[in-house]
Amino acid sequence: MKRFIFLIFGLLLVISSCKQPEKTPEITSEKTQIKTPFKPNIIIIYADDLGYGDLSAYGGIDLNTPNIDKLAEGGVRFTNGYATSATCTPSRYAILTGRYPWRNKNAKILPGTAPLLIDTTQMTIPKMLKSKGYETGIVGKWHLGLGTGQVNWNAQISPGPNEVGFDYSYIMAATQDRVPTVFIKNGHVVNLNPDDPIEVDYDHNFDHQPTGKDNPELLKLKWHHGHNNTIINGIPRIGFMKGGHTARWTDETMSDTFLMQTEDFIKREKDKPFFLYYALQQPHVPRTPSPRFVGKSGMGPRGDVILEADWNVGQILKTLEDEGILENTLIIFSSDNGPVLNDGYYDDAVEKLGDHKPGGPLRGGKYSLFEAGTRVPFLTYWKGKIQPKTSDALVCQMDLLNSLAHLVGSNDEGPDSQDLLDVFLGESDEGRSELVLEATTRTALRKGQWVMIPPYKGSPLNKQVNIETGNSANFQLYNLNDDIGQQKNLAETYPDTLNVMLKSFEKIRGKNYSNVEKLELK
Repeated sequence: MKRFIFLIFGLLLVISSCKQPEKTPEITSEKTQIKTPFKPNIIIIYADDLGYGDLSAYGGIDLNTPNIDKLAEGGVRFTNGYATSATCTPSRYAILTGRYPWRNKNAKILPGTAPLLIDTTQMTIPKMLKSKGYETGIVGKWHLGLGTGQVNWNAQISPGPNEVGFDYSYIMAATQDRVPTVFIKNGHVVNLNPDDPIEVDYDHNFDHQPTGKDNPELLKLKWHHGHNNTIINGIPRIGFMKGGHTARWTDETMSDTFLMQTEDFIKREKDKPFFLYYALQQPHVPRTPSPRFVGKSGMGPRGDVILEADWNVGQILKTLEDEGILENTLIIFSSDNGPVLNDGYYDDAVEKLGDHKPGGPLRGGKYSLFEAGTRVPFLTYWKGKIQPKTSDALVCQMDLLNSLAHLVGSNDEGPDSQDLLDVFLGESDEGRSELVLEATTRTALRKGQWVMIPPYKGSPLNKQVNIETGNSANFQLYNLNDDIGQQKNLAETYPDTLNVMLKSFEKIRGKNYSNVEKLELK
């Protein structure tokens, strides 16, 4: 009997030791009913000045972008996807914080010496995801300021990306056309020689430093407007810089440098859930494609760097597939604002455009309150989880914070962000009901099929870049369902609709939104 009891006891021990391990808790969207056995990797690929019509997936003419098209064909292609703003710094602020940039008076195009725009106490996408166990990284363009005042480029640069939620950062401070022209890794300038310290000034030149204005014979790229200060690599920049010669980037290899850093981050963090913000510099000026892409588009450097950016996206997809994590990675692709051709340099962007329309059917472009300023390519892709579709839902990059928080089970929120997870995952077409759009501090309202632009003083045309601003002495009202090109102002035809739009706008924006002293509906 005792022997039988011992046998039973031993058998129970064996069964107990062989029981199945506990499953990883599932993340479930109450709206979508989509379940994943673990938290997906999340990659935001953010282009710079890429227009609604610049991709073949959006009807682009004479530019073939097969890798980005793969995201569009295998995921959700949004036709009403918006950045918050028609310029870069405000849009980058909004996508990370889930907050309208016009709520921050300093959210304008920043010089390379500006202090950090994001308060270190603010919630951000990387901070939220980091709290849920994600490894977070940024590679590429930052342009949200660094430090708290005058930056010492020769010491630890703080606060910056690492202080607002990124574990790893490899960035350029501002834009490719602004000084300092150096890479910064986790707050330190890469390859800096302490015997050749960096000095930066946006008001005054340093002694014996050649400039684009005074030394045109040194240029390999001629400036058109605003880019006539310190010459680096034969390219005149915005701002003045001295020193840091061993740390200065080579423009033609910048894309490859950022791609390598991106791939290294993916390979290094592949065994953890990670968030990567891959901020492309293309097709922002100066457009300096790798020799591999020079002449490939037939449209000059602007077309060439768009093809280069598309190739980079293909390399990222290949890396994810090679590492066996493509099916566990949510990819979001968009642009910070709409397109511009001549934005400061003579580079044949206008002359070689041909029939291509960077804004597609939309009116305006970068700096503009018309649709092409803020309506941009917007794609979500998750192999095996998102079913291919085209969605007309109204969505904004600002909504990513709350939507991703829902995905990973976080209660953190952005003040103006909306939870549209089911829309981003392709399970619903019920997007936002309304959205305030911004261009160089001026604001307008998109609501349903309508867009309303209040009266603003100023020229209706930005002559330097040849783009309509949206300024008018009168209210403008457009029905985008019937008139996507915004050619027919219906403000006088539909006064009741205009009044409804204005009330909704003022409820969000307040009444002191215009530079026109008296606002009267006509």
